[in-house]
Amino acid sequence: MRIALVGPTYPYKGGGAQHTTELAHRLRARGHDVVIESWRAQYPSFLYPGQQTIDSPEGEPYPGTRRDLDWRRPDGWVRCGRRLREADLVVLAVLSPVQVPAYLGILAGLRRRTRVVALCHNVLPHERKPYDAPLMRALLRRVDGVLVHSQEQAGLAAGLTGAPVRVAALAPHLPARPSAASAAAEPYGRLLFFGIVRPYKGLDLLLRALAQVPDVGLTVAGEFWGGLEETRALVAELGLDGRVELRPGYVAAEEVPGLFARADALVLPYRSATASQNVWLGHEHGVPVIATRVGALADNVADGVDGLLVEPGSTGALADAIKRFYEQGTPARLRAGVRPVDPEPHWAAYLDALLEA
Repeated sequence: MRIALVGPTYPYKGGGAQHTTELAHRLRARGHDVVIESWRAQYPSFLYPGQQTIDSPEGEPYPGTRRDLDWRRPDGWVRCGRRLREADLVVLAVLSPVQVPAYLGILAGLRRRTRVVALCHNVLPHERKPYDAPLMRALLRRVDGVLVHSQEQAGLAAGLTGAPVRVAALAPHLPARPSAASAAAEPYGRLLFFGIVRPYKGLDLLLRALAQVPDVGLTVAGEFWGGLEETRALVAELGLDGRVELRPGYVAAEEVPGLFARADALVLPYRSATASQNVWLGHEHGVPVIATRVGALADNVADGVDGLLVEPGSTGALADAIKRFYEQGTPARLRAGVRPVDPEPHWAAYLDALLEA
């Protein structure tokens, strides 16, 4: 089958780009003729405040990649659609409603000459704007199928389109597995918050919980989408200056193992979530995970075995979980329960769902 994936890939960074790239490799390994139609300029900077591209790839780049799409060139969107009429299947990787105008241009160029699946990492953003739902409705009503990563997201999609909606759990797209970490004889007394910092991820809740737990430190490593000064002010207000290390900015792949090697646990205090690689990322580095019961996080943490689960939105519940984590012997026991993920069965199911969508 001739398949075109439209979405970010290297030199773009982050989970969306990694997923598109891994998906292309795995579809080709199944014998399909796969191309990636990617971006020369994906988002205007005022809509994406973080670092968009990187100098070194986060995995093996996909060789069959064309990087012509540009948010400033609608004529290029239509030309891309015309070019893709020869494909048997076009997959639109949807990361944000901001992409919708470009995707509508591609659909205009396709003129329904081939089947199109919208692969929605998020049907609607966690922090929504008034135009998000109308844009996504306009896109999803023009495709032949929709693939989402949770039942909750399927419900959102079904409210926007009459097209068939399929659910497939997000498959792992992780960097090369690091060397096995040796268990620390004693806990480091330090937790890790990792990744892009946005309000829905609950860093403020974690800081307030940390203030209730003495003698535990926290490293916050990732890009701040606003709120950096507010976070510094909250750290000072809570008297955590000596316990919280803020490392704002993109974390290069070679720096990630060192961050996890110095942490007792990865903490995901999200207020809401769809699917996330971060539980698997923690486990790949041999680190237990403390996470809230939102989205797919709870599906990937075995409570009391390789991490702890806590109800979302509660500073007190999160503080209690951190206290339980640091009870005598618990860090070592949970670390011993961590197992790296086997990606193969996840990807087999994911590819089947995509091709059936």
